[in-house]
Amino acid sequence: MPAQTSRKPARPLPAAVDGPPQPAAAHGLRADARRNRDRILEAAREAFTLQGIDVPITAIARRAGVGAATLYRHFPTRASLVSEAFATQLTRCVSVLDDALEDPDPWHGFCSVIEKVCAMQAVDRGFTAAFLSQFPDAIDYQHKRSRAEHDFAQLVQRAKDTGKLRDDFDPTDFTLLLLANSGVVGESKEVSLAASARLAAYLLQSFRAGRTEPLPPPAPLALDRIHPSPPRR
Repeated sequence: MPAQTSRKPARPLPAAVDGPPQPAAAHGLRADARRNRDRILEAAREAFTLQGIDVPITAIARRAGVGAATLYRHFPTRASLVSEAFATQLTRCVSVLDDALEDPDPWHGFCSVIEKVCAMQAVDRGFTAAFLSQFPDAIDYQHKRSRAEHDFAQLVQRAKDTGKLRDDFDPTDFTLLLLANSGVVGESKEVSLAASARLAAYLLQSFRAGRTEPLPPPAPLALDRIHPSPPRR
């Protein structure tokens, strides 16, 4: 999970330049429009969790009780809807990493990140695809994910410095872990959590430094290479 090159937010496009359509901001909306927006986001989270981020937009509109035109007025592209629907989960990931970096025991912090993110993934089918997808138009979402990548790489190095994390662990192995953990998602919440916790425990034991055999070279599994950007509509 290599760090991105910059954290600086992109400058807004000049008024004369046509940029990608932007989602309607929640503030400044009439009460009825705000209610529609909230219903759309709630329906999207439910649909993405149950069916993944490729669920038809029209199905989300029906679940929300609004027309497709109303949905597109608030979220002109699928990417804008997905990134907004999962903004809370991404913020929580950043918070989990912040807590881990403050842990006086970097190995314990590293283990807590693996366990908590795997648990989040186990109960939310859409989270993996949303986290691994590219959203070039969602500046804040991209910024937070870039920060998460940078912070995880920093945590990995700290855990290695303690001698508890094997030297050949690569930050991109986190992507491999997410892909493996996604394979246990799909049963009931209880079964998914139990299976995910066991898988995470197995993997953490293999990540610990000690009497281990050398691994093959890391695969080029950068987060933004796993899933392409969702289609605009």
